[in-house]
This record gives sequence, C-alpha cells and structure tokens, in this order.
Amino acid sequence: MATLKQVAAHAEVSVQTVSNALNAPHRLRPDTLQRVTRSIELLNYRPNRNARSLRTSAVELIGYCVPSLPSGQAHLVMDQFLHALCTAAEATGQHILLFTAPPGVEGMPVYDDLHARRMVDGFVLSQTQTHDPRHGWLKEQDIPFVSFGRVWKETTQPGPYVDVDGAAGCADAVQHLHQTGRRRIGFLSWPKTSGLAEDRLSGWRTACKELDLPTGSLAIRCREDTMDEGARATAELLDAGEGVDGIVAISDILALGALRELSRRGLTAGAQVGVVGFDDSPLASVVSPALTSIRQPIDQIATQLINILTGLPAGPETAEQADVSTERLLLPELVIRGSSAPG
Repeated sequence: MATLKQVAAHAEVSVQTVSNALNAPHRLRPDTLQRVTRSIELLNYRPNRNARSLRTSAVELIGYCVPSLPSGQAHLVMDQFLHALCTAAEATGQHILLFTAPPGVEGMPVYDDLHARRMVDGFVLSQTQTHDPRHGWLKEQDIPFVSFGRVWKETTQPGPYVDVDGAAGCADAVQHLHQTGRRRIGFLSWPKTSGLAEDRLSGWRTACKELDLPTGSLAIRCREDTMDEGARATAELLDAGEGVDGIVAISDILALGALRELSRRGLTAGAQVGVVGFDDSPLASVVSPALTSIRQPIDQIATQLINILTGLPAGPETAEQADVSTERLLLPELVIRGSSAPG
C-alpha cells in the first residue's frame, strides 16, 4: 500500500499538502488539489488513521484549557487564537476539545480525568508559569503536549513549545519610534512577577541602550491589564520630569488606555506622542487614530503547535527536510498606523 510520503513525492508537494487534500481540501488551490487527488488515485492510496497520530497513540481530540482571566480583564486575541488552533487541527484530521480548569496543581485532576476517560490524547498548553505542574505530570504519564509560550525563570524548558519573540517586537517598536523623531520613549509593563513582561521589557531596554535613549523612571508597572491602568501609567509618564514623546505598551489594552489619557489632555497620539501596542487586536484598527501594534503570527503559531504535537513537517518541506525542532521562537510584525505617525 502506498504511503503518504509516496503520494507527496508523486504529486511533488509536501506531506502537509496531501493531508490538506484529504482533510481540508478547501485550503488548496484547485490545480493543486486536482494533482494530489490524481496521485492518490494512481497509487491507490488509502488513509491510515494510525499514521495520523501523536507520539504514543491515535488521536481524535486535542485538549486545550481556555485561559481564565481576572474579572474585568480581556484577552483581545484569544478568539483569533482559538479559531486558528481549531483550523490547524482540522487540517490534520483532528479537533480541539475546550475545557476549563483551576490554575496550578488544583487543575491537574481535570487533565487526569480527560485523559483517563480517553476524551483526549494530548494537550496544547497556554498561560505557562514558572514551575508549572502540568509539564512534569504530563511527562510522567507519557501524554503528548506542547506549550504556547515558554516557562519563565527556568534554565531549560520542560517540554516542546512555540512562542513569539516579544523582546524583538518591543525592540522594533522602539526603533520605529526613534526613526519618527522620538527621544524619550516610555514603557507600560505588567507586574514583575510576569516572565513575559520581563522579556518584553528587556527588548525595550536593550533598544533604548543601543540608541542611547534614557530609560530611568520611564518604565511603569501596571497593576493589571486594563485601560484604566494604562491611562494611569501614561499620566505618570507625562507628569514626571521631562515627560515622554513615545510610549510602547506591553498590550493593546494598556495602549488604548494611553490613547484615552492623551485625548483627555488634548494631546494627539502620533502627532505629539507616538504610541505602540502589542497583539494587534481587533480594536487596534478601529480606534482613532488607529493603533500601531506588534502583531503575533497567530495562524503560524497554531499550525506550529499542531505540527509539533502530531509530528508533521514544520513547513512546506517534505518530511525528510522538515524542521524537527520542538522549540520554536517566531518573530512578530510591527503594523504601523496613525498612533505613531511622525509629529
């Protein structure tokens, strides 16, 4: 019987393309789908569901715990990520099972129950924390998993992950604001307990140092990720010493708070103070002026997570050429809009 790799070679496409032809034909161009279908027929290929498996067992469902957020807070890109994750899973013949669980050790019985009842065969993790108990437990149980995000403050990662280089994104934001003439660029961050915040803060600090820009007292810690906190921190930056002419925020929510405070004071974002957010959430393009923001490659993240979990190639290459790395750090993209237009 012909294999998936043989069909891919015959049609001169990737293994992923053959998988799409079988499970998500709408993702392919008509001529590509026709070529793959012809190869399948000529080689008399019959899909083997055991071949589409995780490392230890055949899979139909992949578990994903929907992140819990403090009351009043919102993660504006979560809907985008969930949609992308489901699409990426369906392209390989699987589906995502959503569930909720308490954070930390208290949530482990939920993971145990889902796997014990054979409701899922593996997990995509997010909201990873230092000494996250899920990684060790999943390893001990020999249950496949992959994390969206690194585990901070640990010398080695406890398992495979896909993450975005937030430090590089914030450094790009500083470079952009500097090119538009800004010379005092503040940073709106989260509490020091957040490893992700420290990573993005390091990108701001490194870029400012390379450009010989000041950093003292220009990084403000916000107590929570809300517009009110973004507005409060912006007011603190504007009222202290020489003030600021540029702001990089660790999230779009905080950046929107900055825009609100600037407007309250009669200042125009872009013309007088350049503002950059992070995530390029749906609100970024509808506020006025539109918010410059650092876009995470959500579709690519989701595809890489599923590819690692299922062992599929990392890109358009054939299986022999595929990137077998289980630690992937992706670069974000700076999307420039009116909030950072030169003054």
